[in-house]
Amino acid sequence: MAFVNNNFTTPRFLSLSNTIKESKQPKFNFPLKGISSSSSSSSILHFCNSSKLSNFTYLREKRSNWVVGSVKEELDAIETKLNDSLEQLDGVVAEIKNERENSQVGDHQDFSASSTSSSLSVNSDEKVVENNQITRALDRTINAGIVLAAGTFAITRLLTIDHDYWQGWTLYEILRYAPEHNWLAYEEALKANPVLAKMVISGVVYSLGDWIAQCYEGKPLFEFDRVRAFRSGLVGFTLHGSLSHYYYQFCEALIPFNDWWVVPAKVAFDQTIWAAIWNSIYFVALGFLRLESPANIFGELKATFRPMLTAGWKLWPFAHLITYGVIPLEQRLLWVDCVELIWVTILSTYSNEKSEARSSEASLEENSESSSTSSSEK
Repeated sequence: MAFVNNNFTTPRFLSLSNTIKESKQPKFNFPLKGISSSSSSSSILHFCNSSKLSNFTYLREKRSNWVVGSVKEELDAIETKLNDSLEQLDGVVAEIKNERENSQVGDHQDFSASSTSSSLSVNSDEKVVENNQITRALDRTINAGIVLAAGTFAITRLLTIDHDYWQGWTLYEILRYAPEHNWLAYEEALKANPVLAKMVISGVVYSLGDWIAQCYEGKPLFEFDRVRAFRSGLVGFTLHGSLSHYYYQFCEALIPFNDWWVVPAKVAFDQTIWAAIWNSIYFVALGFLRLESPANIFGELKATFRPMLTAGWKLWPFAHLITYGVIPLEQRLLWVDCVELIWVTILSTYSNEKSEARSSEASLEENSESSSTSSSEK
């Protein structure tokens, strides 16, 4: 059965395929003029092929033209974008150059300003140093003139006490009689005006004592503070000479005995009551002459009262054994003033150390406040 079926189906499909092949062939049964059937079919095929080829070529060219055009458009767009990017980059570069130039100009201006300010500060510092040197030289000259003038005047007055009697005297006789005759002149001045004589002596002694104190503190000989020495001398002249004159008379009236215990009693009274009173007067008077406030003055007095009183006990009890036991009443202040050259040195040192320490603390506080203010402003 399979073999029969194959014989059956094969001719049928063959006939169908033949029919299809025959149907696909062109049915030109009429002859063309001047063209044979074979040539006509070939020409037709050639025409069809050429037309297909031309259409294909046209489509290919069109497609290539489209591709080329699209590529060209894309290239133009890319070129446009690239030009825009280059323009933007040129602008950024130009801005950077301008900023650099401005920064260089600003740095140059800042450098020039800083150099100018530094040069000005250097010049101002040099001027300050130069002015300080000139001021110090001028102060030295003035102080030297004061010391030389005062020394010359004192020596001249002491040596020429007998100038009315010098005729026929030798130098030896002048130097021999000068101390004795100066002592007689001092006694005559005490009789004529005892308070004024003692005031002058105390003023001179207190000025000299302050000068010695400044030299002891480390200042050169002719670079002392003459205002400070003048203040101390003024206190000695106006207060110490007059008050001491009346105090010694009061002390004699208070203890008018000649027993053995009188001298120790007077020394004890002197080194407790009178020493406390005079030290307080001296510190308060100097504070007012320095134009200090009452609070500062009494604060300084409170801080130095006990140390000064106890410091006096190391010197004055031994000196006052001679004062109240040997020296007559009218000459006691002269002896005390000679010892005062040492004591005033101590007094002046204590007083001015406290004042200078307070001034330095105030200046440090002002500097710290100004620095904190400037830092807060910044």
